[in-house]
Amino acid sequence: MIRFILLVNKQGQTRLAQYYNFLTIDERAALEGELIRKCLSRTENQCSFIEYRQYKVVYRRYASLYFIVGVEGEDENELAYLEFIHTMVETLDKYFENVCELDIMFNIEKAHFILDEMVMNGCIVDTNKANILGPIQLMEKST
Repeated sequence: MIRFILLVNKQGQTRLAQYYNFLTIDERAALEGELIRKCLSRTENQCSFIEYRQYKVVYRRYASLYFIVGVEGEDENELAYLEFIHTMVETLDKYFENVCELDIMFNIEKAHFILDEMVMNGCIVDTNKANILGPIQLMEKST
């Protein structure tokens, strides 16, 4: 089950954070700080999976953004979450037409809408790009 999703730039600044269980602000800041340092310090030759505290962490770098997913549970498939990250990036690419860090920063609410259409309470509910983007495009048409 997914416990958190982070989008972080190469300088270590969090651009989007979504948590699916309660953590205080201090706990979130400590978790993000330590985890981001660990992910940024790894080379491209190292695998994209690490164990951190009670979490299995799956991350992937696309251009200038790191997509980090924290998973809790022994029987979770890391490769499935790596594929989920890829699907999330493809969906963001389709919506923003070649997504970049600035798209996330200036349209944070839309990025959260897309993420909320894909994940609910830490469970992946939909990976079909048309189903994910449909409600968001309908909201745009109505405004």
